[in-house]
Amino acid sequence: MVWILMMWSSRAPQCIPIKDRVFFWGDQLTAFETHIHGDADTSLVDSSAEASPFHLQSRHLWCPDSEECAASGCKDAILGQNEGLLLGSIDLAARMKRSLRLPFSFLILVAVFSVLSFRAAVQDSRRRERRPVVAPQANATLLRLAAVEAGEAELRKDVDDLLDGTFSSGRRGVAGWRLRTHSGWRQENHLEVLRRNEPRFPHRLRGPKDYRALPDFRRPLRDWFRRRRFHPGVMSELVELIKRPIDRHNGRPDTKTERYGSCAVVGNSGILLNNDHAGLIDGHDMVIRLNNARVSGYNHRVGSKTGLSFVNSNILHLCARRPGCFCHPYGESVPIVMYICQPVHFLDYAVCNSSHKTPLLITDVRFDMLCARIVKYYSLKRFVETTGKPPGEWTKVHEEKMFHYSSGMQAVMLALGICDQVSVFGFGKSAEAKHHYHTNQKAELDLHDYEAEYALYRDLVEQPQVIPFLKDSGIKVPPVVFYH
Repeated sequence: MVWILMMWSSRAPQCIPIKDRVFFWGDQLTAFETHIHGDADTSLVDSSAEASPFHLQSRHLWCPDSEECAASGCKDAILGQNEGLLLGSIDLAARMKRSLRLPFSFLILVAVFSVLSFRAAVQDSRRRERRPVVAPQANATLLRLAAVEAGEAELRKDVDDLLDGTFSSGRRGVAGWRLRTHSGWRQENHLEVLRRNEPRFPHRLRGPKDYRALPDFRRPLRDWFRRRRFHPGVMSELVELIKRPIDRHNGRPDTKTERYGSCAVVGNSGILLNNDHAGLIDGHDMVIRLNNARVSGYNHRVGSKTGLSFVNSNILHLCARRPGCFCHPYGESVPIVMYICQPVHFLDYAVCNSSHKTPLLITDVRFDMLCARIVKYYSLKRFVETTGKPPGEWTKVHEEKMFHYSSGMQAVMLALGICDQVSVFGFGKSAEAKHHYHTNQKAELDLHDYEAEYALYRDLVEQPQVIPFLKDSGIKVPPVVFYH
């Protein structure tokens, strides 16, 4: 508002009469002293005087030239040599009243601006008051617990078995547990469900000749596990790991560190059907969709453009059972980025990667660990704030070895690393909306803590600098907007 007043006051110079005096209002007038509602001072202010800002001088005329004075309505102004008075031949009092009258529209603008500013300040204050503050010592405990990898020993055993060729990890350990847990989840994605008595490795690896894919399977698995360590700086490598391979495949110039200008991450929540965001979604440079969610029949709500398919490896595990390992609901030209849910899915990767025409990329395990740690921290924090119980009791509510971030959360994190602006659609829930817009599922998976992820999203929008672990990544978090 101060800026608006300054702009108004610095308009083109004009002569402003105050009762029977004429003063010059503009850049040449530094200050003047008068009483508008009383008798005006009989002296003029000298803007060039150095002794005082209100130095009086009777030999200066405030209109620098006759043309400017005439244009300003100060026609026939004369200087009284003895008394230092400027007399005019016009109705000075009336002109003074008109010249100081602010435009009505300007007053309305100032009033609206003031009301909105006050309202925003009050709302921000209320938001801050509602947020419980975790004490520094308690927060250190949350950070320490979030860093615990509960299933590390079982994971190592699974990887060793797979590298040795025993394939036992498909029936026991973390891999087996997760596979059984996701059986119902597969149904919601309209993918064929594995029968209970089927082997836990890819459909095509049934005979000796199919084991020729094993070298291609062991190499990426070994490299993936070797890189397994916590390294937040992986966020700055996502352009190199994800965007550049896609650009090379599409024949685009190699821009090295350049990100996508704008990205839309499209979730699968039923709230998508309550809005008409199709055009807005398709207007982004890159559109990322999740877990092969169907767009056919929903284009008018969810858009039709797809630049990247982001899936978890359970999706590919089912695609591997199809002829040609078909996993392209958005077209064979759309690249796939996948995060590994269980090591045995590297078998599916080996089988499908050889037949895919577009890049089939696996997320860096360091990126997976960063996402897991962030979500676990927010889940622990939410548990402490909502229950008042110590964080050590969090495991009574969540199966620690099963707890995992959602595909949508990691897709948003990916966009933070490869996009300059991020828009998120189809995240959140409503009592009137289905869990997924393209299925009849109502319930959420208990291995995710969606409320904790929503708290993360709020911080991404309002205060990304406070997000633990992400703030150590060295990247500048781009602007993020969630459309509900």
